[in-house]
Amino acid sequence: QVNLVESGGGSAQAGGSLRLSCVASVDTDSSYCMAWFRQAPGQEREGVAGIDSDGSIHYADSVKGRFSISEENAENTLYLQMNNLQPEDTAVYYCAADFWCVWGLEYNYWGQGTQVTVSS
Repeated sequence: QVNLVESGGGSAQAGGSLRLSCVASVDTDSSYCMAWFRQAPGQEREGVAGIDSDGSIHYADSVKGRFSISEENAENTLYLQMNNLQPEDTAVYYCAADFWCVWGLEYNYWGQGTQVTVSS
């Protein structure tokens, strides 16, 4: 079982930055992997960035060059640094995890989400 808690959402002006954090609580010694997703009102959930089980890092085309995913294993924390934010980045951002991760596949564990709102 993996419990995920996101933080760091909020409001920003276009061109601004925010950093999201996701702390994982895992009740097993198995390794796990994590990713960020987002869902805007009226739209489907989309993958933003993820770290596969083999260490590969993936980004959605819409955030490449602006967002950066990283992890602090000692603190069981996943980060998403978001720079040059744009109004179209407005969404609820979710942290996801699983024990085997391949970008594009489903994740079994989800956080509650954190709202990011970008104004022009």
